[in-house]
Amino acid sequence: MFKSLIAKVRQVMYKMGLIKGVQKLSEKRDIPVNDEMYDRIDMWKAIYAGYLKDWHDTSYMTVNGKKQRKRASMRMAKVASQKMATLIFNEKCEINISDETLEKTIKEVLKANKFNREFRRYLEYGFALGGMVMKAYYEDNQIKISYTTADCFIPLAWDNFRITEGVFVSTFRKGEKRYTHLEWHIWEESNYIVRNELYESKNDNEIGVKVSLDVHFDGLEEEIIFHSIEKTIFVYFKPNIANNFDTNSPMGISIFANALDTLKSLDIAFDSFQREFALGKKRIIVPQSAIKTVVDPGTGAVTRYFDADDEVYEAMNLGAGIDAEKVHDISVELRVAEHISAINALLNVLAMQIGFNAGTFTFDGVGVKTATEVVSENSETFRTKQDHETNVEAAIQELVDAIVEIADAFSVFSRPAEYEVTVAFDDSIAEDQSAEIAKQIQLVTNGLNSKVRAIMKIHGLTEKEAEDLLKVIKEEQKTITAGNVDLFGGE
Repeated sequence: MFKSLIAKVRQVMYKMGLIKGVQKLSEKRDIPVNDEMYDRIDMWKAIYAGYLKDWHDTSYMTVNGKKQRKRASMRMAKVASQKMATLIFNEKCEINISDETLEKTIKEVLKANKFNREFRRYLEYGFALGGMVMKAYYEDNQIKISYTTADCFIPLAWDNFRITEGVFVSTFRKGEKRYTHLEWHIWEESNYIVRNELYESKNDNEIGVKVSLDVHFDGLEEEIIFHSIEKTIFVYFKPNIANNFDTNSPMGISIFANALDTLKSLDIAFDSFQREFALGKKRIIVPQSAIKTVVDPGTGAVTRYFDADDEVYEAMNLGAGIDAEKVHDISVELRVAEHISAINALLNVLAMQIGFNAGTFTFDGVGVKTATEVVSENSETFRTKQDHETNVEAAIQELVDAIVEIADAFSVFSRPAEYEVTVAFDDSIAEDQSAEIAKQIQLVTNGLNSKVRAIMKIHGLTEKEAEDLLKVIKEEQKTITAGNVDLFGGE
C-alpha cells in the first residue's frame, strides 16, 4: 500500500516542481488529485501576493519602440481574503465544550499555541488559496498545533466528510543544498501511521535522493504507528464554496476563484488611474530658440528665457510662421472622477462575486475602504459569513478531536467518553441582533421552539450548557417570586 502511495505522491510532486520526467497527473487514472488544481492554487497565490506575470507584465509603444513595465495592482484579493477572515473569526469568538474539564484543558492548549492569532492568519490564507491544514502533534512534552497552506499539502484519501489521508510537503535550503521533507499521514487497517522522509538535492527542480532524517531533524522517527488513535490528527479547512473547477476534488477553491476577470479589470483600471497623473502632468511647449543661451554683450552673463532643467517645458522646432515663437500649454484635464467611478463599479461587481454587499469596498482616490458593519442579518454579507462559519466550526471541532487523540496517545490525559464542541461566533456586527432574540422569544411563546434551543441559539452554547443556564434562570425566578409573596404577606 505504501509503495503505491509513494508513486501517487511522486506524480503530484512533479506538478509542484519537485520531480521531472513524469507525465501529467490527468494521464494517470488512479491519481485522486487533479494536477490542474495545483496550477490554480499557484495562480491564486500569485494574485493574492499582488503579482501574476500574465496580468502585471505589460508592454507599450513609444516613439523609440516597444517598452516593458509592471502594471500596478490594487491587491484586492488580499483585501477580500483579510476582510472575510476578520469578519468570521476574532477575539470575541468562544469555543465551548460540554465537558468542563476538557474545555479548560483545550483552552489552555489553544492559548499556549496562540491559536486565536495563528488561526485567524491561516484562515485568511485558506480563503485566498482555497484551503489550509491544521495538525496536532506532541513535542517537548507539549501538545502543539502547526499550520500548512493548501499548496503544501497533498490529499490521498477522503470520505463524504473530510480528508482522511495526506502528505505534508515542506522545502527548505541549508547552504547550497535544497531539502524536501515529506510527512505521510495514512491509515493501514486500524492503525494510524505517520512516516517521515527527507530528500536532498542541489537542484531546485529535483527532489534529489533520500537521506537520513538526522541531517536536519534530530531525533525525528521515520515511522510512528498509533494503535489507539481513532480519528485523523490533521484538519483540512476549505471555504464553503462548491468547487466548480473539479467537482470530484476534495480540495476547496479560493473565495475569488470566480472573480479573476474582475480582479484583472480592477488592476487595469487602477494602473490607468495612477498613470493618469504621470502621463497627464503639466507640459508647456516652447520654441527651441527660447532655450538657447544668450550672452549679454555688456556684462558677458549667460541667460536663458526658460529653465532647461524644468521638466514642465518641452522644446520643439515649431518651424516658421506667426506661431513659431509662441509658447503653447498642452496640459490635459485629468480624468480622476471617471477613474474613481469605474473602479467603484468594479468593486461592487467583485463584492457580489465573493458574497459581500454592494458597497462593501469603496475607492475614494486615496485608497480602498471597507464597510465596518454588516447592516442586517438578511444582508448578503451576513449570509456569506454564516455559510463559511459552518466550515470554520467544523474545522475547530475536528481540531479539538485531533488534540484529544494526541493527548490520549501520549498519555497527557484520557479521552472523554462523550463531549460536544460548539463555537459562538461574534455576531455583534449585525445591527439587528436584537431581532434574533425577539424571534426566539416568539417561537418559545408559541410553542414552536424549546427554551433550551432558544438559549443555545442566542448565547451560542452547547445543549448541556443551555440546560444548566436554564436551571439557574428558573432558580433565580423562584427566589424572586418567593420574595414578592413574602413581601405582600403570602405563603
